[in-house]
Amino acid sequence: MALQESGEMYLETIYVLSQESSEVRAVDVGEYMGFSKPSVSRALGLLRDEGLVRKDDNGFIKLTEAGNILAKRIYERHTVLTRLFIGLGVDKKIATDDACRVEHYISDETFDAIKAHMLKYDSGHRPGLQ
Repeated sequence: MALQESGEMYLETIYVLSQESSEVRAVDVGEYMGFSKPSVSRALGLLRDEGLVRKDDNGFIKLTEAGNILAKRIYERHTVLTRLFIGLGVDKKIATDDACRVEHYISDETFDAIKAHMLKYDSGHRPGLQ
């Protein structure tokens, strides 16, 4: 299933917010992303139609199993790429912003290679491991 960048951003936002609280509302998503209520409502409807989110009996937004898997993958890309860019000397804000853009377009093959390289690099450069 291929989502557009905006759908991935919504999933990632719901994932991040759900790590902070089990009660995620549409208004929370809108505030976090800086989007209007109608925009959030439309996006959540599309994600619901794709089987990626649902609302519980209290109206809180929950990721489905498929949505959670996809959101975790997107979030991992964001965090790994941010760490990579910061490690290259890029300012933290710029690294975060650039990672947010790149995470939606990088291939699985390239991302997996970056991740493997970073794991190898990290294990070889920790104090006491050399």
